[in-house]
Amino acid sequence: MAVMMWKEILLLTGLVLGCYWNSLSCGFVFDDVSAILDNKDLRPATPLRNLFLNDFWGTPMAEERSHKSYRPLTVLTFRLNYFFSELSAASYHLLNVGLHAVVCVLFLIFSRLFLDRTSSLIATLLFAVHPIHTEAVTGVVGRAELLSSIFLLAAFLAYTRSKGADHSIVWTPIAVTVVLVATATLCKEQGVTVIGICCVHEVFVTQGLTLPMLLDTLLQVLRGKDGFPYAVLQTVLKLIVLVVSTLLLVIIRVQVIQSQLPVFTRFDNPAAVSPTPARQLTFNYLLPVNAWLLLNPSELCCDWTMGTIPLVESLLDPRNLATLAFYGLLVVLAYHSLWHSTSSSKTVLMALSLIVLPFIPASNLFFPVGFVVAERVLYVPSMGFCLLVAHGFRIVSYKGYLKNISWLMIGVLLTTHAVKTFNRNWDWESEYTLFTSALKVNKNNAKLWNNVGHALENQNNYEKALRYFLQATRVQPDDIGAHMNVGRTYKNLNLSREAEEAYLVAKSLMPQIIPGKKYATRVAPNHLNVYINLANLIRTNDSRLEEADQLYRQAISMRPDFKQAYISRGELLLKMNKPSEAREAYLRALELDKANADLWYNLAIVNIEMKEPSEALKNFNQALELNAQHKLALFNSALLMQESGEPRFRPEANRRFLTYIQEEPDDANGYFNLGMLAMDANENAAAERWMREAIRLQTGFRSALFNLALLYSQSRRELDALPVLDELLRHHPEHVKGLILKGDILMNHKKDTQGAKVCFQKILSMDPTNVQGKHNLCVVYFEERDLLRAERCLEETLALAPHEDYVRRHLGIVRGKMAAMSAAGQPLSPGPAEGAAVPADQEGKRGKGKQQEEEGRGVSTEAGEGAGNEKNVRKSSSAERLEGQSDSQSDSQSERPGGDRSGEQQRTKSKSTKEIKDIEQKRAAALKRLEEIERILSGD
Repeated sequence: MAVMMWKEILLLTGLVLGCYWNSLSCGFVFDDVSAILDNKDLRPATPLRNLFLNDFWGTPMAEERSHKSYRPLTVLTFRLNYFFSELSAASYHLLNVGLHAVVCVLFLIFSRLFLDRTSSLIATLLFAVHPIHTEAVTGVVGRAELLSSIFLLAAFLAYTRSKGADHSIVWTPIAVTVVLVATATLCKEQGVTVIGICCVHEVFVTQGLTLPMLLDTLLQVLRGKDGFPYAVLQTVLKLIVLVVSTLLLVIIRVQVIQSQLPVFTRFDNPAAVSPTPARQLTFNYLLPVNAWLLLNPSELCCDWTMGTIPLVESLLDPRNLATLAFYGLLVVLAYHSLWHSTSSSKTVLMALSLIVLPFIPASNLFFPVGFVVAERVLYVPSMGFCLLVAHGFRIVSYKGYLKNISWLMIGVLLTTHAVKTFNRNWDWESEYTLFTSALKVNKNNAKLWNNVGHALENQNNYEKALRYFLQATRVQPDDIGAHMNVGRTYKNLNLSREAEEAYLVAKSLMPQIIPGKKYATRVAPNHLNVYINLANLIRTNDSRLEEADQLYRQAISMRPDFKQAYISRGELLLKMNKPSEAREAYLRALELDKANADLWYNLAIVNIEMKEPSEALKNFNQALELNAQHKLALFNSALLMQESGEPRFRPEANRRFLTYIQEEPDDANGYFNLGMLAMDANENAAAERWMREAIRLQTGFRSALFNLALLYSQSRRELDALPVLDELLRHHPEHVKGLILKGDILMNHKKDTQGAKVCFQKILSMDPTNVQGKHNLCVVYFEERDLLRAERCLEETLALAPHEDYVRRHLGIVRGKMAAMSAAGQPLSPGPAEGAAVPADQEGKRGKGKQQEEEGRGVSTEAGEGAGNEKNVRKSSSAERLEGQSDSQSDSQSERPGGDRSGEQQRTKSKSTKEIKDIEQKRAAALKRLEEIERILSGD
C-alpha cells in the first residue's frame, strides 16, 4: 500500500507540474499587484509585527479603507518569497504549484476515507486538473486558498483520529484540530468552516446517525422516556468543544476587524445594494451559476463584478428556473444522504458538506462580499464536486455494459480539463492577456474595459488605453472610476481641458452628502481621489491654486481620515508659500499614519522652508528610522548636513550619500554631492574621482563640469581645467562663470589675450550689464596697450557700477598712465606692429615676458565663488502619489542638480554659515587681486 501511495503521489505531482509548468512564465497580474508589488509588508525593512496588524493588502486593519481580510500567514509566505527572490514572479508561481500538489495529496487521503482506491484516485485527478483552479493556483493571491485548504484538510484528518479503539474520546487529535483550524483561518477566513465539516462527520459518519434517528432520540429525551445514550453524550461533548473553539475564533476575528465590515459599492456587487426582491433573487441565482462553472468550466473570467451578471429583478425571470433546479437537486441529494445510513449516503453527505459549508462565507446569502462570483473561492467546494463525480463513476462502472463507456468518459473529461487548464494559464501571463481574455467572455463589465486600459497605460500606449476607458464609460455611464481613468489618460496625452472635463463628470457622480448619514459608507475610498486628481491638474495653473485648495478641503470634509488629501494639500500650501499651514496638514496626516516615512520626509521639507534646519534633520532621521533606504531622505538629509558647514556632520553625510548611490547607482547627483563633500574636506583626489563619475553618468553635467574645472584651477592644474571648461561650454555656451574662469586661465597661464577677449565679449553679448565681465575686458584692452579703449571701457563699467570704488581707482590709474605716455610722446593705442592680435609669447620675445606675465595676473575673476553658487536643488517627494504625474523640472543641473516636489517650482535655499564664510574668503581674495591690478596699472 505504501508503494502504491508513493506511486500515486508521484503521479499527482507530475500531473500538476504538467498542467501548471507554463504558469512559471506568468507575471504579477490583477490582485497580485496590490498584494505583492505594492505591499510594503513583504519588504525586510517592515517590522514583522505589521503582518499581524495589517490586512492582506498591507493596509492597517483599523483604517476604514481596509479590506478587512486578515491573512497574516499567507502574507508571511509572500515575505519569504521576497526574502529569497525579491520580486521574481517565477518563484511565487512555483511555490503555488507546489502547494497545489500538496493539497492534491491530502485530498487523496481524504477521499480514501469515503471511496475505494480507484474512485478516490479519479476524484483527486479531476481535482488536480480542474480548470476552475487556475485562478487559485496561477494567480499568486490564490495562495490564500491553497494554504487554507492544506490546513483545512489536515484539521479534518486529525479530527478523524479523535475516536479511540474502545469508542472513547482521544483529546490530542481534537487539540491538534483546533490549532490547525486557527492556522487555516489565519491563511484565509473560510478555514474556520472545517469545524462544520467535522461536526457533520462526527454525527452522521462516526456515530452512524441519520436524521430520523437523531430526531427520534431528541423526541425521546424531550418526553423523558430515556436519557441520552453514552455515545450521544460523547458526541455532544466533542461538538461543544468544536463549537466553543469556533466561537472563540469568530470573536477574535471580529475584534481584529474592529467590528466593521469592509466598504463595498454597487460597482463591486450590484445586488448587495439592490432592493427586495432583486437582491434575494440575484444572490440565489448565483448558486447555480457557480455550480455550472464547476460542471462546465468552458468560459472562465477573472472578474465577475459590475454588469457581468444582470440582476434578477422579477419572479418571472426565466433564470429563476435554474435556481429552482439547483435547490431541487440539493434537496434530493440531502434527502438521500441524511435519511439513509449506507456508505453511499455518507459519501454524498461529506461531498455536500465540502461543497456547501466552505462556500457559505462567499455566497452573499448572509452578508455581502466584494464580488459577485469569484472562481478562486470554489477551490474547496470543488473537492466535494469531484467526490460526487467519482462516486457517480463508481456506481456506473459497476454496471458491466456501462463500464467501458464510463472509463472513456472519465478519460475524455480528465484530458479536456488538463488541456483547458494548461491553455488557461497563458491568459494569466500578463494583465493585458488576462483582461482581454475576460472580455471575450463578457463585454458588459466596465471594470474589464478599465483593466485592459490600465494594462495599455502601463505600456505608455495612452491613445489605445483611452479607447478602452471611453468604452468603459459607455458600458457603465455612472462608473466614477472609468471617468477618472479617462481624465488621467487625457492628462498623460497633455489634453488638460479634456482631462478636467472628465474629472468634473466623475465628481458630479459622487454621492451627495446627506446630513446625519455617514458619507464613507456610500462611496469607495478610492473614488474620493477624483478631488485629488482634479486639484493636482488645475494647480499647475498658478491662478487656480485657491480653487485646488478648495477641492482638497472638500475631500477632507467628506472623509476626515483621508490621509492623501492632507499630503497633497501640504504640497500645495508649500507652493502657495504657506509653510505653517503645510506643516499643520502634514501633522494631521501623521496623526493618521505615524509609520509613514514619506510624511516625515515631507514635514522635513516644510521645516527647511521655515528655516528650521535642526527640526528638518530630526524629521529626516525619523523617516530613515522607518525606512532606512528612503532615497530622498538619504539624499536631502546628507545635503542638509553638508550645507550646515559642521565638520562633525561630514562623515554621516558622506555615509548617507554612499548609501544613496547604492540605491540609485545611476543617479549622477549622488556622485556629484560626494565630490562636493570631498572638496569641502580638501580631499582633491576623491573629489576628482566623484566628479568624473558624475560626468560619466550624465553627459554635460553643468555643475559637475564647472566644479571639476574649479578644483583643477585651485589645485594649480589650470591647463587640466581648460578641456573640462571646453566641454562645459560646448554643452552650456552661456555659462558665465565658466567663461570667466576660462578667460582667467587663458590670460594668466596661456597668455592668450585674444581667447580671453572672446570669452569676456561672449559674456557681454549675453548680458551687457555684467560688471565682472566688462571690467575684465577692460583689463584685456590694457594688456593690449589700447589705453583709449581701456579708458572708454572703464567709464562704461563705472556707469554700470557707480559705487564700485575699485573701478573708479582703476580708471584714474589708466588716465594717469595716459597722461604720462602723452607727455612722453608715446602712442595711446597699439600700432600696426603691436596690434591686439599679437600673441603674448611674441611680446615676450621682445623682452617684455616678465612684465606681461605679471600683468596677466591682473584679471579679476572671482570664479572661486562658483563653488558657493553652484548649489543643489533639494529633492522632494509626494507620498502615495495617485497618478504618478510629477512634473519634473527640465533643468536638473542648473544649480547642483536635484529633483522635483510633485511639479512645484524649484526651491531657493538660503546661504548657510559656511557659505557666508566661503564668500568672505573669496571676496578677500578678490580684493587682493584688485590690489595687484592697481599695482600693475600704476607700474611701468
